[in-house]
Amino acid sequence: MNAGIFLVFVFLVLFILAVCVVASSVKIVPQAHAYVVERLGAYQGTWSVGIHFKMPIFDRVARRVILKEQVVDFAPQPVITKDNVTMRIDTVVFFQITDPKLFTYGVENPIMAIENLTATTLRNIIGELELDQTLTSRETINTKMRASLDEATDPWGIKVNRVELKNIIPPAEIQNSMERQMKAERERREAVTRAEGEKKASVTVAEGKKAAAILEAEAEKQSAILRAEAQKEKMIREAEGQAEAIMKVQQATADGIRMLREAGADEAVLKLKSLEAFAKAADGNATKIIIPSEIQGIAGLASSVKEIMAK
Repeated sequence: MNAGIFLVFVFLVLFILAVCVVASSVKIVPQAHAYVVERLGAYQGTWSVGIHFKMPIFDRVARRVILKEQVVDFAPQPVITKDNVTMRIDTVVFFQITDPKLFTYGVENPIMAIENLTATTLRNIIGELELDQTLTSRETINTKMRASLDEATDPWGIKVNRVELKNIIPPAEIQNSMERQMKAERERREAVTRAEGEKKASVTVAEGKKAAAILEAEAEKQSAILRAEAQKEKMIREAEGQAEAIMKVQQATADGIRMLREAGADEAVLKLKSLEAFAKAADGNATKIIIPSEIQGIAGLASSVKEIMAK
């Protein structure tokens, strides 16, 4: 009885051990991961996504590798520019593992290796630039560092996608000088803006005065034209009135002469009447009047008779 119980116990223990061994031999690799497997201490293979079985005791997972892009933020590193200015620059490196085997066996500590390589590469690049170039050439520095790091880490199964300069920290006295320079630049821009505003205002005022003067001159011109037109119209009216008056006098005289002729008056009386008509016509504003030749003789005779009677 005791022997049977012992056998059952041994069987159960062996069964549990077998289950544990089988369970430990089954491995599931998740998405964006890779497992580097060794057999008896030597590289056996790289497992990708899915379920895998390994030989108990002989096989082991040497390293679990993440294939997603990773980000490493390194602490600020002291660097010296070409003009001997010491500053501190911290970098951010974006990298991705492309070969799990090389990543596992290429270098002992890949992250530390990348950090040291980043520091030395940064010092080499900054050493070729002056302070002003360093502050204004971030994109150029990023591109050079990415190319250099990507080439250097290729034997480690690492691809460097991007390198960014996070902060560039110059010495305190340089920062103070830069702040003073920026303040002076802001004041200069403010003065330029104010001067441009005043210039535009002056131009606007001058243009307004010019437009007002043009409008005033135009108005004066129109007024002069209207006055001239009015004067012209007045003179025309006056001339027409005088002409009409002369025409009426002449018409009345002609009517009188015709009536005298019809009444049988002789030629001398008619000439005298004509002379009287011309005298009345000249009694107005006219300064010159033309007397027909046949009347001039009678006019002279009348003047001589008037002088004899006066004596």
